[in-house]
Amino acid sequence: MSRHLPIVAVTPFPAAAAHELKDAQLRANLGRATRTIRDKRARVVAEVPDWEELRERAARTKDEVLDRLPELLAAFEAAAVGAGAVVHHAADAAAANAIVADLVRQQGAERVVKIKSMATQEIGLNEALADAGITAIETDLAELIVQLADDTPSHILVPAIHYNRAQIREIFAERMPGFTAESDEPAVLAGAAREYLRRTFLSAQVAVCGANFAVAETGSLVIVESEGNGRMCLTLPGTLIAVVGVEKLLPRMADLGDFLRLLPRSSTGERMNPYTSIFTGVTPGDGPQRLHVVLLDNGRTKTAQDPVGRAALRCIRCSACLNVCPVYERTGGHAYGSVYPGPIGAILSPQLTGQDAGANRSLPYASTLCGACYDVCPVKINIPEILVHLRQTGPKPAAERAVMSTLSWVMRDRRRWRAALRAARTGAAPLRAVTRRHGGTLRRAPWPMTAWTAHRDAPLPAPESFRDWWRRTHAE
Repeated sequence: MSRHLPIVAVTPFPAAAAHELKDAQLRANLGRATRTIRDKRARVVAEVPDWEELRERAARTKDEVLDRLPELLAAFEAAAVGAGAVVHHAADAAAANAIVADLVRQQGAERVVKIKSMATQEIGLNEALADAGITAIETDLAELIVQLADDTPSHILVPAIHYNRAQIREIFAERMPGFTAESDEPAVLAGAAREYLRRTFLSAQVAVCGANFAVAETGSLVIVESEGNGRMCLTLPGTLIAVVGVEKLLPRMADLGDFLRLLPRSSTGERMNPYTSIFTGVTPGDGPQRLHVVLLDNGRTKTAQDPVGRAALRCIRCSACLNVCPVYERTGGHAYGSVYPGPIGAILSPQLTGQDAGANRSLPYASTLCGACYDVCPVKINIPEILVHLRQTGPKPAAERAVMSTLSWVMRDRRRWRAALRAARTGAAPLRAVTRRHGGTLRRAPWPMTAWTAHRDAPLPAPESFRDWWRRTHAE
């Protein structure tokens, strides 16, 4: 049975954004949170004198991964298997979900604990496990809040950024077993979640994680997190299943240092990450005794073949681009309709799924092209360039194609162009008086231009061209 994947938007971005913009509480929560993270990031980045060199080096490393992807995947698999892991390959979401569900069944488990993982959200793993009769319990605090609320994440790094603490207390009181506190103090809420999750950790047989990085040289997986829940998942259950996007590879262990300097500063504004776990295969008597690595493609190989769009696969999921984006700050993540919101989601989701999937073709237009995302990206992804590229290559309505084709024909000939301008000025003359109080712009055009003015104003043609003005004012 086909199932909607969380990476595919159902509603076009303009319609979803218009709905979210009506929520004043959402805008207040987002504005406060993104300003705080943005300011912290700026302070700690300014402390690093070789920040630009770090960005350049990291971008080159990720480009090397894309250039050598088959070779590095083979090297990672050989090293991981040699250390006792079992490596699986999944071409798409359905294959990855089936592999994970089968592995959990083999252990006779009815529930799994999870570390926050964008790859598993991308493939809809929780929903697929539920269909198989297996309960997935999120152990990251923000993911737990979202799961208890029966909601979806709205930020890559801070999934519950759209909630304030009063709202979180209400969710806990309604959905968390044993929660009775009246206070919404952060320490009280965190303590309640810790107590609830500890019982879950101790009884779990299987854990599921992603990986921030996978080192081809050694077959190691690297997970960075800030709460310690990941460390519990990586050490207590007997079976660990890691779902890893193939673009997460690094060629060498020596490359990891650059990314461990870039990632925490760009994501949470911290100088170093609180918990960094690096593990390789299986160690008898220590930690999980069964390690399965599911290498996920799901559109990545195809994306890597696009000479412009492939740079999106450099992404290390820091979400710095979200925190500086004026569109994201006002609409929030749910407006994007994909697990990857914000500027990076606007270029990543349509490429992984194809722009024909659902409403994903509307995502490249969810941007002002201001370039702030490019300025803060730790791996120098030129997001505005890719947005324009996707707009140029994406599917367009038949009416728009016809209009653009006609304009192209008119503009290729000087006489046709002049005649068209004269006709446009003559036709627009009656509208000048009507639109004067709007600065000479048309806010709602008649059909067939209705869609063009649905989300933008249309300026009327100037009363005279520059050439006509020059002749009139320089007649001598």
